[in-house]
Amino acid sequence: MFAVIKTGGKQYRVAANDVITIEKLEGEAGTAVTFGEVLLFTDGAGATQVGAPLVSGVSVAGEIVKQARGPKVIAFKKRRRQNSRCKRGHRQDLTVVRVTGISAA
Repeated sequence: MFAVIKTGGKQYRVAANDVITIEKLEGEAGTAVTFGEVLLFTDGAGATQVGAPLVSGVSVAGEIVKQARGPKVIAFKKRRRQNSRCKRGHRQDLTVVRVTGISAA
C-alpha cells in the first residue's frame, strides 16, 4: 500500500514507516502531521485510485522526527575585468518525517 502526496510544491511516494525529507513544516520533534493532498492511492490488493487532482477520503499521517538543514549551496557571480564579485550561501530548512500510516475511507 502506498500513496503519492503533495507538500511543499513537490510530490513524494510514501508507504507506512517511510522516512522522508521535505520542505520545512512547523512543529517540534514528535508532533503528528497529516497530509491531506493525496494525488494517488494504491491498496494492497492492486486497486489504484488516481485523483483529478486529489483523491477524496484518503489521508496520510506522519510524525516529525527532526528539523534539519540541507547542504550549503554557493551562488557566485563574477563579471570579468570589472572587479565585481558576489558570493552568497544558502541552506534550506528541511523537516524529516516518518510516515505512520495511510487511512482510506
